[in-house]
Amino acid sequence: MNQLVSTLQKPLPDGVEARETSHLPHDAEDLDSCVEWADAPPDDLVATDFSIADTISRKRQGWPTRDMPRERLFDAGTAALSDTEMVALVLGSGMAGHDVFGIARSLLQRFGSLRAMLDATPEDFAGLRGVGPAKRAQLLAIIEMARRALAEKMRERPLIDSPDSVEDYLRLLIGARPYEVFVCLFLDARHRLIRTEENSRGSLTRMAVYPREIVRRTLAANAASLIVAHNHPSGAVKPSASDRQLTQVLRDTLALIDVQLIDHLVIGAHDTYSFARADWS
Repeated sequence: MNQLVSTLQKPLPDGVEARETSHLPHDAEDLDSCVEWADAPPDDLVATDFSIADTISRKRQGWPTRDMPRERLFDAGTAALSDTEMVALVLGSGMAGHDVFGIARSLLQRFGSLRAMLDATPEDFAGLRGVGPAKRAQLLAIIEMARRALAEKMRERPLIDSPDSVEDYLRLLIGARPYEVFVCLFLDARHRLIRTEENSRGSLTRMAVYPREIVRRTLAANAASLIVAHNHPSGAVKPSASDRQLTQVLRDTLALIDVQLIDHLVIGAHDTYSFARADWS
């Protein structure tokens, strides 16, 4: 608290005008008035850093400082934090009338899960209360960093030796899409990832995939093998008759250009079906 007051009392830089701060407590020990400001920030307050406002609010509830998310992260590691606390740490601050933990909770409620939020597009965040352009940019940057990190991991070693990494990457990439998406992972002769491409996009239950286009893109990537995958928005990963037929056509067509189809994966929200593990049946 003393640190907060000391910070507020620092002189302003030259050329910066002082603003009215009558809503702030005058007494450094007046914790109740601090909490009132933290719980109900004035309309002209643009942002409230959760490390100050939420700390004050939680202290009033008897929370020791060591139980705050940032301190617990350093003391016990990231696994000790809830999804809400992790999202709040990424956001860093709230907005006028919106506590950062409230924003974090509303995001998770809006998307249903942390994994679904990580698969969100810029349009999915538009119009959410308390999530302006800056916070949308922060969240989207974190999401893209996670995807790129998984892609980098797959480039470091043969994918045929790390099927779990492939499935994790594909679940993050397409697992929560509300429509069907077909993607190709093009691999070199050592089964390392060259690049990932989205081949086609459909509706909730239907999608058109053209083997000829996949062959063309495979040759353009100079790939020696590939893994293909598509998602089932329903969450059920049992392949349809069309899935089985497409898989066989792709295997036969790619064999004509001496390219191996390593696997066809059906991605659901929580499960994955592998044609290779099922002996291509």
